[in-house]
This record gives sequence, structure tokens and C-alpha cells, in this order.
Amino acid sequence: MEQTLIENARLINPSSDSDETGSLLIENGVISAIGIGASERANGEALRIDAMGLALAPGIVDMRVQLREPGEEHKETISSGIAAAKAGGITSMVCLPSTKPVIDDVSVVQFVARRGREEKGTKVYCYAAATQGLRGEQISEMGLLKESGALGFTDAERTIQDARVMTRVLRYARGLDALVVQHPEDRSLAEGGDMNQGRLADRLGLVGIPPEAEAIIVDRDIRLLRGTGGRCHFAHLTTRASIEAVRAAKRDGLNVSCDTAPHYFCLNEEALKGYRTFAKVTPPLRSEEDREAVIEGLLDDTIDCIASDHSPQDQDSKRLPLPLADCGMIGLETLFALSVTYLQDLSLPQIFRKLSSNPAKILRIESGLLQLGMPADLLLCDPDKTWKIEEERMRSKSKNTPFQELEVRGLVMKTFVDGRLIFDREAEQGANGAG
Repeated sequence: MEQTLIENARLINPSSDSDETGSLLIENGVISAIGIGASERANGEALRIDAMGLALAPGIVDMRVQLREPGEEHKETISSGIAAAKAGGITSMVCLPSTKPVIDDVSVVQFVARRGREEKGTKVYCYAAATQGLRGEQISEMGLLKESGALGFTDAERTIQDARVMTRVLRYARGLDALVVQHPEDRSLAEGGDMNQGRLADRLGLVGIPPEAEAIIVDRDIRLLRGTGGRCHFAHLTTRASIEAVRAAKRDGLNVSCDTAPHYFCLNEEALKGYRTFAKVTPPLRSEEDREAVIEGLLDDTIDCIASDHSPQDQDSKRLPLPLADCGMIGLETLFALSVTYLQDLSLPQIFRKLSSNPAKILRIESGLLQLGMPADLLLCDPDKTWKIEEERMRSKSKNTPFQELEVRGLVMKTFVDGRLIFDREAEQGANGAG
């Protein structure tokens, strides 16, 4: 029996909101003992790791990632995405179906799963397209796609604009007990927009996207959900109005959930001053008031999860006049550190509830908990370690981050998947001759 004993660790358990010193034993890839008794149960051949007081937490479950493979491997591949993810403590990630070809066919779902297994690192799952070709017209073969392993259905960065189609998606998904993920943005208000609507957009001479574009779709889909039932998840919420709508829907008992991304609580529209295309994302960075509303939503648990919204773009797609530049920024390696740095009113267990246990629960995968019998998907981190974000050190193929040279707090030291050590920062630095 293969055993790994991690001793002298701060055990961070989001399910019990606990943070206490102890040991954890892994047997054959599964957590078999926590705290008292873990050391005594380990045999003489167990691999022993002294955590030296570092925090041991459930691995991050990133529920919104673009890996670009198949079709745009010059921006990212499954291999390079996994390299970045494991350095960021991400043990499971779910990729969007906006690949080329689109993930609306069983063969593409199987391709992504196979490529993920071949890398033997972070676990790779995928959503399938809610509509054929992401065109928002005909629903996909949802039953077959779910059977093949798709964790939910979404049209990625395209809103399901037609209310009748969205109703069909919700009803069909309810019959399958499947998750529907919506990118909420009314196309008629957002199309051709460059940034958040307001005085700054006017001053820069850019086309604004009003916050109502997001709220209108959130309000509509909540109303549709009342009639259809099922599970609906709103991706990367950015505005006070949409967060308040979800808060009210939860009070009414609807099965609705939502996430946001670090750039929406770290940055506001001011980041686009100087026409900085690396800060151009969809939905756009909002006002300071909306940024504060996102933080409030995280603090009161209206916002369930934090996802990286990892969207790699190559230099040719970003180093253009802002209206022509593609949207998106990378985020796999900075997800944990930005959350720790900017959400100081949340405890470490609360942060891992947003990063690990809540996304795993919504996606219905076995991960995200320090619990007996669970897969040993873990990260060992120093939550107080400061470091500087430097694009040349990023493992992602693309380097489109607006956080270049930012000093942050919280560094992942080791990452385990099914008990296997898939990332060891000290060993990597030693091999590279780094300090």
C-alpha cells in the first residue's frame, strides 16, 4: 500500500471552516486519516513530507478555463495549460467548448478527456456546447454529451440570446439533471463595445458596454428558471444589479449559483487608461462601485465561486488598437495569490470554499474537501509569501496579464493529484538553479 504522510501542516478545511495544525495521511491516492492518528497509522515505508507549518488545503477547482486545444494551439495547449494550472495549485479544471471544432460532439469531449489523461497532471474536464456550433439556435445532443463526460452545458463567451432557446436548454437540462452555465450579456447592448460604459469610455473615445447588458440576461434567465426548474449558473458576474438579482433568487429558493474572476474584484475600468489592451476582457472591467459590489457578494456568499476565467491570447491578438484587440487575460497561476491578496476579509477556509469546495459541489465532482475517502487532490501553500508576477516566468503559452510586476501574497509550493506529487516548486527551482 502506497502511503504519503504530510506532517506539521496547517490543515485548511473549508467544509468545517477549520484551520488547525496536524497531519494528513494518503493511502493509494485517497485521504485515509486526518489529524490525530494520521502519524500512527503511517507505516515505515510511507513517504514523509514535513510541511513546516505551511497550509495544506483542497486543490483548487477552476470551473472556467479556455485551453484553446483543439484549434488554437499557438495560444495554449492542454499541456501548457496543465503546466500553468498545477503551478497555481489547480487540481481540476473545466474547459469551455469554444474550441475549433466546438465541443458539441462526443468525439471532441473524448479527445479532451484523453489528452488530459495523457498529461498525468491536473484533471481536465469540459463543458459541452448548449447549442450546436455555439450558434444559439438548435440545442446540442445534450444527453449523449453528458453521458460522454461533459460536466454541464454552455455557449462559452456567447450568450444564449433567444429566450425560447434558453427555455428549451433549461428544460432539457433539468430532465438530465445537468448544469447550465450562462455568459450573461445582452448582445444588442454589448455588441461592438470596448469597455464599461461611462465617463472614462467617453473620454477615451471608446464604445461603452452598459452594466444593464449583464443584468437584463440575469433577470431574464432567473424568470425562465422559475418556470423550468433545474440548475443555472451565471459566469463571471461583474455588476451590482446582477449580483442583487442572484441574491434575491437564492432567497426565493431557486437552484441558482454564480462565480466571478479575480480581475473583477482586483481591477476596475481605470485599468484601461492608456488603452491597455491586456485589461480588455468580456464582460468588461466595471466601475469602482461594481467592483466593491463583487467583493460584497463574495463576503455574503451570494457569489459562490472564484474562477480564473483563463483566456490566453497571443501577442498578435492583443498588441492592436484597443477596439481591434481580442478580449481575455491569463489567470491560472495567479488565481490563488490574487484571491488571498485582495480578499483579506475572508479567512483561508472561506477563500478555499470559493476556490475548491463550492465549485466541486456545483460541478458534482469528487474534489474540494479535506475529508476521509476523498481523492487526495491537495495543495501545500505559503499564504504569507510575497512574490512578483512576471510574465517571463508564466508557464502559459500566452502572457496576456495586466498584473505584470504586481507584488502579491500567497504562493503554491506543492500540488498533489490523487496523492501524486505533480508540482514541487522547490525541486523545480533547484533544477533550474533558481533561488
